[in-house]
Amino acid sequence: MSLLSSLPKLRLFLTLLALSLCLPLASTSSSASSAASPSQAPSEHDYNEHLTLRPLPGNSLLASFNFKSNGSLDHGDHMLLFPRSLKQVLTASWARELHVKFTLGRWNAEEYGVQPNSGRTAGGTGVEVWAWVEAGDEKEAFARWTTLTNALSGLFCASLNFIDATRTIRPVLGFQPTGHHSEATLSRLHLLHGALPREPVCTENLTPFLKLLPCKAKAGISTLLDGHNLFDANWQSMSIDVRPVCNDNGENCKLEMEQAVNMVVDIERSLRRRDSPIPKPRPHDQLLCDETKPYLTEDASCFPLDNLSDLGWSLSDIFGRPITGICPFGVKEGVEALRVCLEVPDSRPVFLSVGSKERKLDPQNRCFLLPEKGYFDMILPKQQPSILSPSSPPALFAERSFTGYGQERGGVQTILRNPSLTHSVDFVYLESLPWFMKPYLHTLSARLSGSSQANNEAFIKETYYRPALDRKRGSHIEVRMSVPKNSTVLLTYDFEKAILRYTEYPPDANRGFDIAPAIIGILEPDREGEGEGTAGARSGGGRKVVSYLRTTSLLLYLPTPDFSMPYNVIILTSTVIALAFGTVFNILIRKFVLKSEVPQLGSKIGLLVKRVKDLLFSKETVKG
Repeated sequence: MSLLSSLPKLRLFLTLLALSLCLPLASTSSSASSAASPSQAPSEHDYNEHLTLRPLPGNSLLASFNFKSNGSLDHGDHMLLFPRSLKQVLTASWARELHVKFTLGRWNAEEYGVQPNSGRTAGGTGVEVWAWVEAGDEKEAFARWTTLTNALSGLFCASLNFIDATRTIRPVLGFQPTGHHSEATLSRLHLLHGALPREPVCTENLTPFLKLLPCKAKAGISTLLDGHNLFDANWQSMSIDVRPVCNDNGENCKLEMEQAVNMVVDIERSLRRRDSPIPKPRPHDQLLCDETKPYLTEDASCFPLDNLSDLGWSLSDIFGRPITGICPFGVKEGVEALRVCLEVPDSRPVFLSVGSKERKLDPQNRCFLLPEKGYFDMILPKQQPSILSPSSPPALFAERSFTGYGQERGGVQTILRNPSLTHSVDFVYLESLPWFMKPYLHTLSARLSGSSQANNEAFIKETYYRPALDRKRGSHIEVRMSVPKNSTVLLTYDFEKAILRYTEYPPDANRGFDIAPAIIGILEPDREGEGEGTAGARSGGGRKVVSYLRTTSLLLYLPTPDFSMPYNVIILTSTVIALAFGTVFNILIRKFVLKSEVPQLGSKIGLLVKRVKDLLFSKETVKG
């Protein structure tokens, strides 16, 4: 009884002892955390997000989402807003600068003008990735590049692990680092580039993309990003750019990650999906037909008119939902606090949700301050006639296609048009070709449109070529060119098609092989007073690339064997073997006798019937 009565006192004593031991530790940890909290707390400039909406011709809408996160450059595991998963990948692969692009669709430069952010946040069709990897030599750099692509493949649910040596190039003229690197680091950096033009971009890539955001599509403008709306766009791109940034003095360096999503939405199709979830054609009485056509009759088809008015829309109509609150990590004061901007003229009315404020930065740019709580939506009523903000045309228009015929050889033709009436344009043209597409470098020529005489000296300033090795690496071509003002130049070359082994063909071999788009980097104008020789000496290093554009991907048809022949051979061989085996087997195991020696089957059956009858009659006699 005495032991049982002392148990409560013993429990109280142990509790007091534990509290006495924990109090000093708690006070020490709290003081340490309070001392470290000012330096570890995320600054309001460590994250920012912005959405720009710009109506385009043809009742289309360009939506540009931009997210910027800053992190520490040290190799510690403690991260605030910068995603730790991506930081670990960069540290393991020694990647000092990384650029990943997911693109789907076609950008209509003739109608839309220059791409968002001068094409820096968009890549070619499929997946495109390049990085500056720190290494001692090329072999070590490629090993770390393989580590990087394999890790990114798992992080973004993409097939980046298929970027092997045959799909990797080392650009010389077309790419330049965008971050701040010391001279010692630059001497050890190796640039590697890879592309997968056949990679389908889908929701599996969007989900890990959104998980890298601090608010993870739960608050702020990222709540508008939904896979059903994003991948229903006519053109869309997702990009991730990671680079070190420093101030003007080269101090206070941080690791900056810029995530961008650009999409061209068809307003008419989005409104139709809202009214009718099941896709179906518009009734004939709702079509706007061009009745001035002389061959138009009552029974003829409708020739639709161009869009004469801007359709009315809202954020809820286009994206399926309004913006939910604001992300608390972003900037809350100044111009950067304006999360949403709309590029429409002042003459078009815009209706906003309660609690939001509008600020006009210029006559063609109207920005809005979102409420901290609740929803934000904007409504633009129908506008007739159509009024759009002026768009700047790109510095160069480019189109690429195949020429020739046959299964042995072919050609590539690129049409480069300079729309400027005052000055020429200098650029770097880059192509990454698979090893089974072998170009003839001596056939590379440039000529003016309408002229049959090539003039390489006038247009081609510098050429870099790395030939392919069968099943080891692809071809790499870079050409620095110049197109005169208001001119069109044709760049052509011939190539030979290789014959693959039957195991190297994809399952849909008759579809063809995707060829990565050509990359064109527009160079800054040459400084006044410098000759052509100086410009050539500074190519790829001195003159910066101010914008990028990509051509469309190509579909190459190779000599394809008849994959049904193995099936036919197997069937024919099996039939012959079955006939031969069956004949030999019957000869070996069966005994052949004369017909007269075989007992008559009819006599045996008659005898059996007689016995059955006798048996039945005998049973009836016994019963009687």
